[in-house]
Amino acid sequence: MATKKPNALQTPLTPSAELAAIVGKDAIARGEAVKRVWDYIKKHNLQDSKDKRRINADAALKRVFGRDSCTMFEMNKYLAQHLK
Repeated sequence: MATKKPNALQTPLTPSAELAAIVGKDAIARGEAVKRVWDYIKKHNLQDSKDKRRINADAALKRVFGRDSCTMFEMNKYLAQHLK
């Protein structure tokens, strides 16, 4: 029986230096990276108070997103650029 190939969310990837400041420097699966970024967002109260879909970046997230804010849907696009 062939071994099952891991899906894209489970494949360990290396975070960029900017993302490593938030999720750690060790290889991490995409799904776990997203989870840790959400934990960071909630811990630092970075969701917009009027529109919970919008994330207001602090200095560390701004280096990852490249902008002051983004929606939760855009976030994965920016994270993908920091995972290789």
